[in-house]
Formats: sequence, C-alpha cells, structure tokens
Amino acid sequence: MLRFIVRRVLVMVPILLGISLVMFVLLRVVPGDPAVMALNVYATPERVAELRALWGLDRPIVEQYGIFLAQLAHGDLGYSYFYKQPAISLVLERLGPELTLIASTVVLTLLIGVPLAAVAAVNRDRAADNSIRALMIVGLGLPAYWIGIVLLLAFGIWIPILPVGGYGDTLVGHLRSLILPSLTIALGLAPLIIRALRASMIETLEADHVDMARSKGLPRARVFRRHVLRPALIPAVTVLGINVGLLIGSTVIVEYVFGIPGLGLLMINAITSRDYPTVVAVTLVFALFVMLVNLLTDVLVAFLDPRARASMAV
Repeated sequence: MLRFIVRRVLVMVPILLGISLVMFVLLRVVPGDPAVMALNVYATPERVAELRALWGLDRPIVEQYGIFLAQLAHGDLGYSYFYKQPAISLVLERLGPELTLIASTVVLTLLIGVPLAAVAAVNRDRAADNSIRALMIVGLGLPAYWIGIVLLLAFGIWIPILPVGGYGDTLVGHLRSLILPSLTIALGLAPLIIRALRASMIETLEADHVDMARSKGLPRARVFRRHVLRPALIPAVTVLGINVGLLIGSTVIVEYVFGIPGLGLLMINAITSRDYPTVVAVTLVFALFVMLVNLLTDVLVAFLDPRARASMAV
C-alpha cells in the first residue's frame, strides 16, 4: 500500500506540469490582453507596453513558462494582476470556503443517496424503486445552475428561511449559507451514487453469504448493515471519486450563483479579468485536489475490498 501511494504521488508531478503547460499556452492564445483590461480607459499604447514589460508578457512564451517553473519550484505561483497580491495568498484565502462546500456536498450526497439506494434495492421493481429511478433520471437531466436558482427562489425569497448568498460571518452563518449551494450540487451528484449503489446492493442481496446470514436467524437490519451495505459501498465510493471532477465543475458555477467566496468564484473573476497567474494557480490546486481525491478513493476501496489491496501490492 505504501509503495502504491508513493508511486501515485510521484506520477502527480509530471501531470501537474503538463496541466500547467496547457493552461499557460491556452491563456495566451485566447483573445484579451491583461494589460489593456487592467488599464481600462487609460490603456494608451505606451502604458500598455510598459505594463506588459513589467509583467513579462512581452517575452517569448517559452521564456515566460521557464520563469513560471522557476518560481513554482520555490512555491511561488506568481503575482495576481487584478488583486495585486501573490496568487498563493488568494488561493489560501479561498481554500477554506471551497473545502467546506465540497465536504458538506459529499455529506449531503451520501445522506440522500445511500437511503434512497437502499430503499430502491430492497423494493426492486416495485413502486418505490420505480419512483426513485424516475427521480434519478430527472436529477441527471437538470443543470446545477438551474437547480440552484430554483432553490434560491424557493428557500431564499418565497420562503425566506436561508441566505440567498454570501458566506456569513460566524460558523453558524457559514453552515447556513452553504446549505443551498451544497444541496444544489448534491441533487445533481446523488443520482450517480444511487444508480451505482442500487445495482451493487441488488447483486449483494442475492449473494450466498447473505442467504446464510438470514438462515442463521439474524435480524434483517443487521444482515443489511453488516453483510450488504459495506460490500455495496465499494462501487459508490468509486463513482464518487471518479466524479470529483464533476463536483469541482459544479462548485465553480454554484459559487458564482450564490456568491460563495471559494476558488470557483475566484476562477471566474480571474478568467474575466485575464488574470493569468491566478487562473493557473487555481487550476493547479483543482488538479491537485482531484488527484488526491482519486488516490484517497483507491485507498478507501482497498480498505473495503481485500481483493483491491492484493492488486495494489503487485
């Protein structure tokens, strides 16, 4: 297991470098000059040229990327053109709300997905199962921003019991502000968990060891909890880990809708203002997070399934 983790961590380095190279090139290909956008109405040719020289944008792109790699080796992600502060400071400021939003979304996804999947699996092909499967189809077809707007109107304006935006000033305020954004993302992610978990539970319910546990006279709830739920969680954990990219993409849109000061909102503002260093910094953090979650997913699967541990040891 330790060798597996070390190998995966080492593989992350060239992947992050590749992502940084792609983002570095793409940002300089798309239309829009950061110097022009920063100067706005004062963007004379002389001032634009002076600012581009100050930021190093007048140098060849290969030289710019070399300077970026040299700074990255010292933990420097560059200096924000728009916010006028180091990009790493901006990322660290927004990291707390981002991680809190992701954690609360995962919790809500599991709270929604696991019970509904269990009900669907136990009542296979009955009314409850068919209703839940219909809800899955509807949930998969609705975009996150539309769900967010509906929830915002319902519980922020029509029935004003939750904040319509912002992040609050206290811990309670943070949690209340994250209910609607987390629920928005969870409603789009839960159908994937329900589908994987339902199929796995149905297969496990028909296994021989479950029949043996029932024949011993064990309570039905205990049989389900100990002999069905844990093996069935493996596909759900895998699906959740694989779709962490979808989760990150949803946070970018949802943070903009609800005004959550996370990395997603920072990314949108940086792209709008052509803030190259900030965009690259946030992209690298997102990529690192996705890879770490995938690694954690493999470790959790190995913990739940001894066969996966055996394959990792090879």
